[in-house]
Amino acid sequence: MHLHDTSTEVLTQAVLRYAVDRVRLDPPPLDGPRSVDELQAMAGHTVTARGIGGLEALRVFGDVLAPACISVDHPRFLSFVPAAPTEASVLFDVVVGACSIYGGSWMEGAGAVFAENEALRYLSDLAGLPEGSGGVFVSGGTAGNLSALIAARYRWRRDGEGRFDRTRGVVIASRGAHSSIVQACRAMDADEIQVAADEQGRMRVDDLRATIESLGDDRDRVFAIVATCGTTNAGVIDDLDAAADAAQELGVWFHVDGAYGGAGLVAPSVRGRYRGVERCDSFIVDPHKWLFAPFDSCALLYRDPDVARRAHTQHAEYLDVLHNDAAEEWNPSDFAHHLSRRARGLPFWFSLATYGTDAYRDAVETTLTVTREGARLIDEAKHLELIMEPELSVVLFRRRGWSHDDYQAWTDRMLADGAAFVVPTAWAGETVLRICIVNPRTTVDDIRVLVESLA
Repeated sequence: MHLHDTSTEVLTQAVLRYAVDRVRLDPPPLDGPRSVDELQAMAGHTVTARGIGGLEALRVFGDVLAPACISVDHPRFLSFVPAAPTEASVLFDVVVGACSIYGGSWMEGAGAVFAENEALRYLSDLAGLPEGSGGVFVSGGTAGNLSALIAARYRWRRDGEGRFDRTRGVVIASRGAHSSIVQACRAMDADEIQVAADEQGRMRVDDLRATIESLGDDRDRVFAIVATCGTTNAGVIDDLDAAADAAQELGVWFHVDGAYGGAGLVAPSVRGRYRGVERCDSFIVDPHKWLFAPFDSCALLYRDPDVARRAHTQHAEYLDVLHNDAAEEWNPSDFAHHLSRRARGLPFWFSLATYGTDAYRDAVETTLTVTREGARLIDEAKHLELIMEPELSVVLFRRRGWSHDDYQAWTDRMLADGAAFVVPTAWAGETVLRICIVNPRTTVDDIRVLVESLA
């Protein structure tokens, strides 16, 4: 299996040709899921004692399995938060896999870690974090939020000098916060208190303060306040300055979840809406969302990485060699709840190095322009109603007179036709439509197709 022979060379050329052809499909097929029975009938048993051979496995993937996956880089994939990786980032993802780099320590992956840290420095500067800040690329926003909150709890207990070692901590977040905050609290056996959101889904400043006041003596249990810059459902930004003020007054950790919306920091047209992000203790943004990297990649940044290092470093006899306190050594495994890790930040770094940061600014501004113009189309359509003006690149709207079943039938039809993938969401208890535009190849004409199909 580990020798390169003639058959492996044939397979190599076939795999590389398939990968390059897929990257350059314009547009890629939207495709869609199939049932287990359909896939079993079409693919057969692929894992056998003697193997089916690489070319046959590639054929099964290309002809059967890949078409059963929706292409998230299709310009009309507008559900959830799509992905639109650059060609350079995807091609370099192949290189990262081929190089067998362990990205957990400086000793084993110094070159890769150096490059990842270059990309992290770019993101730190965007957020206004000071020199000395830093972090690591983890798998996604869920892992990033959990790791940041573990560091927050560590600092709270350390500063408590034993008073909170057996105390169940509290995290305060908005009702508009991502579901991963609840999940992180569940994993940490902590309590989450949700602050009411306004009519657009933002954290209410007055309610934040009222929530804190209502805690009484339990205020000592609070170890973090979480704000969101770009809620997943509505794409709105909390009052980051107000949340930072509250965290400062309480003397607790301030975490900003920018998994989706943090990418807007590169765009001058919306940069002013992030005022206060520079005061955070930790911040996340997912390059695989709106910064054009392949899955999976979340940048987790700390104002004071030493706190995170002390919270997360694993100690074992065989790991002692990695922790010699050399100032220049940066072990990514020390900054999140992981040990083994792929150098998942390298495709993002390579794309940044290839195209330059100005290209990223322009690409994000393009998606914001399409969002605003698309919102105007929706607002002007008599059969549709815009729920709110988009702040970033999410548009919420309703089709007048439709029920949940009507929305679902439209969604199913559009996917079956290969026209678009847009799923309904809920807003204030009502089923509505939501589109998220992060692909610079999405055009106003693509939005027009949706508007006309809903007539």
